[in-house]
Amino acid sequence: MSGVGSSAGVDESLLRELVPAVIGVLGRRGADFASAEDAVQEALIRALDTWPDNPPRDPKGWLVAVAWRKFLDAARAESSRQGRELAVDAEPPAGPAPATDDTLRLYFLCAHPVLPPAAAVALTLRAVGGLTTRQIAAAHLVPEATMVQRISRAKRRIADLPLDQPGDLATVLRVLYLVFNEGYGGDVDVAGEAIRLARQLAALTDEPEVAGLLALMLLHQARRASRTGPGGRLVPLAQQDRSRWDTALIAEGVAILQTALARDQLGEYQAQAAIAALHADAPSAEETDWVQIVEWYDELLAITDSPVVRLNRAVAVGEADGPQAGLSALAAVDAGLPRHTAAAAYLHERAGDLARAADLYAEAARLATSVPERDHLTREAARVRQLLGT
Repeated sequence: MSGVGSSAGVDESLLRELVPAVIGVLGRRGADFASAEDAVQEALIRALDTWPDNPPRDPKGWLVAVAWRKFLDAARAESSRQGRELAVDAEPPAGPAPATDDTLRLYFLCAHPVLPPAAAVALTLRAVGGLTTRQIAAAHLVPEATMVQRISRAKRRIADLPLDQPGDLATVLRVLYLVFNEGYGGDVDVAGEAIRLARQLAALTDEPEVAGLLALMLLHQARRASRTGPGGRLVPLAQQDRSRWDTALIAEGVAILQTALARDQLGEYQAQAAIAALHADAPSAEETDWVQIVEWYDELLAITDSPVVRLNRAVAVGEADGPQAGLSALAAVDAGLPRHTAAAAYLHERAGDLARAADLYAEAARLATSVPERDHLTREAARVRQLLGT
């Protein structure tokens, strides 16, 4: 938990795992969510300062006691004398913290549909993930003051929502996938945090789609080391060094996926994980089972009717049935979609139309939304033009 100072001898993963439960305890004692979350953050900072020299026998109980005191101090500072006396009267007796786990409810609250995606991601990382505001700001490459405001606005929007309100699991899964796709920022492995939270959510629910999302994350994470080259250069899937793929993560992801699929309740994350598993299973790019991948894209399209899925399916069709078939499928996709031009460039190159491919790669580079993607497409345009001798 650097940002408040990473302390040797403190199990930061334990601290993060305890955060939702401690917030839940304060909530059941009468604290509103925003005040409880602030108090727990202060307790975490104190833990980093004191635990290295004096570790508690009951970490959760320690955090609950300190956070509750922080909450009462804040309440006293803002309340009347009568309010102060009521707060003290309401203080529970000392003893072990209750074992009730409010983590799932916090997932639902922090990823509530009323919150914009960016706010839900930030609040989930802080209240459920146990990260500090400074860490979250660094991961998002924004000033800490900006992140403070974002989290504060999010907490105000859900201030009147009860912790026990039924949640929307689909929204929680979307937020976790957004967290995962942010990758790595500052000193925090955000993708790793997303996997940890997805594991936690899978342990709290019996929903195949939660398992599907966890499998998808693990299968993508298995390729992480091979996805970039020196200087952050983007390495396409077909050119990745498969000996660097994490076979243990692949095996775990495939096993989780198979168990989920056996439930016969197919959802979008299971279908995406099935596609990722087929890529992971291929010893080489040339041995990829593109016919099965197209079939899974058909399943995914039936579930989502997503233009992005149509785009990815067109590329897969080009691999399975030839580039002309891929270009025909691509013609039915909105040309204004991000990466449409890059997909067209690739399929035209495979069809042998190098001049058209070079022009499209160059155009795609101008349209790219990230520097690594722009640089990759610029190199592709230069490579194809070299093949043309121009």
